[in-house]
Amino acid sequence: MNGTTLHKTAADCAEELPGAQLEHPFGDDWEVFKVRGKVFMLMTEVPGRPVVILKADPGEAHALREQYSHITPGYHMNKKHWITLEGGDTVDKALVRELVTDSYLLVVAHLPKAERPVDPRSYGSRAKAAL
Repeated sequence: MNGTTLHKTAADCAEELPGAQLEHPFGDDWEVFKVRGKVFMLMTEVPGRPVVILKADPGEAHALREQYSHITPGYHMNKKHWITLEGGDTVDKALVRELVTDSYLLVVAHLPKAERPVDPRSYGSRAKAAL
């Protein structure tokens, strides 16, 4: 998957998530997706190539970095809790959608229950069961 397709796939997925909003708080070079005011995804070409920056469970982030050469520590973010995804031959639509959704659910899980647009424990479980 090339960088342009990576950005389009990630943005399409994020826009489908309940309560997700696109903002540009850092200027036109950064697309920032938030849920209830909390960031779950950033997209930019500032490092010289298209990248998607996502929240990840620290153990999962480490495993992803070891498994995929196109996943690195979060660009300009906490390296333990964020990952950077760039285009490459090991990156496909399913992986991008999974990582975007996981990032979203990590953020939603830390919102007060009354503010959660979905239940992070069950959201998407019907779709996953169908796979």
